[in-house]
Amino acid sequence: MDVVTRYLVNWPVLLLPLVALGTVGLLGEPVPRILVILAVLLALAAPAEGAKVAHLALFGYGAYGLFKLHSLEVYESQGVRYGLVTASRGVIAIPGGYQLTSQTSGFGPMLAEAVGCLVLGACVLGVTGAPGGRAVRRAVAQLRGGGQPKIVPPLLLIPVIFLWEELFSEHLWYAGTAAPGVLAAVAFAAGAALIAALPRAAAVIAVAGTVILGLYGVSWGAHWLTTGGSAYDGAAQSTPFGAVLLVGGNSELLAGLQGLALLGFGGFLLPRLLTWGADAALAARAQALTQRVTRLTQTRSDATEVAVAELRRIERDLHDGAQARLVAVGMSLRAAEELMRADPEAARALVAEARETSSRALHDLRDLVRGIYPPVLADRGLADAVRALALDAPVTVDTDITLQGEPPMPVAAAVYFGIAEILTNAVRHSGADTVEIRIGYAGGLLRATITDDGAGGADAAHGTGLAGVERRLATFDGILAVSSPIGGPTIVAIEVPCPLSGQDPDRLTRPSWQAIS
Repeated sequence: MDVVTRYLVNWPVLLLPLVALGTVGLLGEPVPRILVILAVLLALAAPAEGAKVAHLALFGYGAYGLFKLHSLEVYESQGVRYGLVTASRGVIAIPGGYQLTSQTSGFGPMLAEAVGCLVLGACVLGVTGAPGGRAVRRAVAQLRGGGQPKIVPPLLLIPVIFLWEELFSEHLWYAGTAAPGVLAAVAFAAGAALIAALPRAAAVIAVAGTVILGLYGVSWGAHWLTTGGSAYDGAAQSTPFGAVLLVGGNSELLAGLQGLALLGFGGFLLPRLLTWGADAALAARAQALTQRVTRLTQTRSDATEVAVAELRRIERDLHDGAQARLVAVGMSLRAAEELMRADPEAARALVAEARETSSRALHDLRDLVRGIYPPVLADRGLADAVRALALDAPVTVDTDITLQGEPPMPVAAAVYFGIAEILTNAVRHSGADTVEIRIGYAGGLLRATITDDGAGGADAAHGTGLAGVERRLATFDGILAVSSPIGGPTIVAIEVPCPLSGQDPDRLTRPSWQAIS
């Protein structure tokens, strides 16, 4: 990846030096200088990691801007530089100290810049792989639809709570006691809990809060239209309303415009609450279908790989086995033909050798066919084929097979080869003395359970044998579950949804997808 592409992919990291520069004049030296150096080094050395923390820098910078703004409104007399804005509060000297005046500068732009940093932080979080980014992307998908029903994102409750707390910030965070601040923190915690436990209730509260905030802003816009905007006389504290600081005059117009936007957004979301149940069911179905399509895509890819590998094995076995022997037969017969008159005895010996070679070639072909499709499976069915496997095993194998019909041949072959592989593993690797094979059918599921008393430690994630069986079964929506603690016993279960001969295929159920405990 070249340098340009690297930074195009991890563009949020470029915001880190800008946020660090914004602390100049906001924090005392040498903190801003150190932050700028660290941000530049992180952007140069680890842009991918820096992109994942850029939202934290924006959230922190925005929250600190709100804190400084409220501090200037309530008690702080020293002006601050906040990014592109310089904010200050007029003071007059009085005996024993100073007194704040109603003269202010830069408060409104400072609030807008702080809120903008918070919004940008949320956007950056949604495009990165940082924790919480998936929730933001899900909320955006719920708003847009994205191929599924559009619903109200329950996560919307968090910014709505923030807007309401900012509206009452003077009474919550700066009331002079700790209790209101604790109440504000509890409100955020309660909102997060409500989103997790009762998403529909969270969505209803979020929409209601948005509409009420919109009406509040519209009322200020109406006041501006009727009075031209009341002048701010300093008798009361200014009120933060979203990105607008209400200080009278044109700020009331801005509050009205912002209220219209909030009211329109709330009205846009309101109809979705009326169809929440149906849309939620459709969304759940759409999610299930998406997962189903993803699994089918994976199993189709696996089935293709298995088929290609099987064809290569057949080609290799034919080339190295039967084909080589048949070539040898042809060469022997040609040599015997040439020796027939001159040396009949030698010719008869070559013919006998050709006959023996042809027998071995036939044996190789039979083994090859048995590896593709065991004749015993086609002739006698799955139950007898598995019993034949048990009889040929070098350990004691008990079978308990109850089938009232035969599964489709492709399914039977997959289950047969799966049992054969598991039985081979039990003999070769686990040191088992006894193996028990149970096969039954219930609820549209063909289920086989293989238990051995070996050393345990089997894992389908390691090794190609069980993983190959799992891929082969997945082609038919089947599963393979393994329970094999160290010391044993090992229990391997196979489940495949399929009809038996004489049964209705439409009455099938899906596998339980539950691991063995």
